[in-house]
Amino acid sequence: MAPKQRMRIANEKATKFITQRGNVPKSTKAQEESSPVGPWLLALFIFVVCGSAVFQIIQSIRMA
Repeated sequence: MAPKQRMRIANEKATKFITQRGNVPKSTKAQEESSPVGPWLLALFIFVVCGSAVFQIIQSIRMA
């Protein structure tokens, strides 16, 4: 992008906030959303998957 075009786009974004004095967001970038799965549920899922893998390995060693 040319510098003039970049300035024009930045000015257009800033003109929306002129009338909002004091209520301007800290960033105009989109905020990242938090993950839909909580940390406890994720930990439980990992525990179950890893535990099941360990038991499967132990079982395959006994059968061989």
